[in-house]
Amino acid sequence: MDIKTILTGIFLTLGCFFVVVASIGIVRFPDFYSRMHPAGKSDTLGQMLILMGLMIYEGFSLVSIKLFIIVVFIFIVNPTATHALAKAAYVAGVKPWMKESKETT
Repeated sequence: MDIKTILTGIFLTLGCFFVVVASIGIVRFPDFYSRMHPAGKSDTLGQMLILMGLMIYEGFSLVSIKLFIIVVFIFIVNPTATHALAKAAYVAGVKPWMKESKETT
């Protein structure tokens, strides 16, 4: 095995790990706003790592340049879309989850 294959495997494994963690976070978090965090952060990082692994595997070619353009596009669009979605939910009146406090008397 050469170093290119090992690096590709590392990037793909880390990328898949972050995508799975984002999926679990979306299911486990209690409200809309906290679910957007793994969707916006971990999913973007996972996608970028997977595409970077594919770029390493492909080497320098037209395909790797296209993959790099996709990485830049994802890096710009995912956080922007997450922010726009959160602002639209806030304007629409979606209330954030608050932990109920137990008052002692």
